[in-house]
Amino acid sequence: MNQTHSNKFIFINRISLKNKKKFNADAVITNQKKLPIGILTADCVPILIYDHKKKIIGAIHAGWKGAYKNIVPKVINFLLRKGCDINDIHVAIGPCISQKSYNVKEDLSKKFIKKDKKNKKFFKTRKNVLYFDLPGYIKSQLKIMKIINIDHINIDTFDCKNNYFSARRSIKLKHDDYGRNISIIMIN
Repeated sequence: MNQTHSNKFIFINRISLKNKKKFNADAVITNQKKLPIGILTADCVPILIYDHKKKIIGAIHAGWKGAYKNIVPKVINFLLRKGCDINDIHVAIGPCISQKSYNVKEDLSKKFIKKDKKNKKFFKTRKNVLYFDLPGYIKSQLKIMKIINIDHINIDTFDCKNNYFSARRSIKLKHDDYGRNISIIMIN
């Protein structure tokens, strides 16, 4: 998937496979076997979803905009409408920027806190710099949706020793490009 910040998702079925159209979305969902789906990230949160009983998978790209616009709950609600049971849904949160590395401006915190006062807990100030816990925010959205099967690969993409691509680190170091991490899931 291309990085779009569209907050849209697509469901790929046999008909859309025949179409061979290029899609722009922040999430893709399918029940097709042997069809790998994936998303690209470079600090944003990659989220892979699998319902082991319904045999349906999803891949979500969630930056702060997608998280704010509820891309994760929208995908979970779509899966529930497709007949998935909340207890059968497994979620993996992949490597992404951690709170200690994700400094943001105050207007971002105001936006999230205006949406819900409880969101204040995802922002911390250290040495007059504000930091946002994007993976924590997404994890809380999943818990609100009653998802209990959550694996969080707690790796900070910004930290160069972890050997992941990071948009923020590359911009800070004035690199021409920052590369992308790919997260892929498939039903066998």
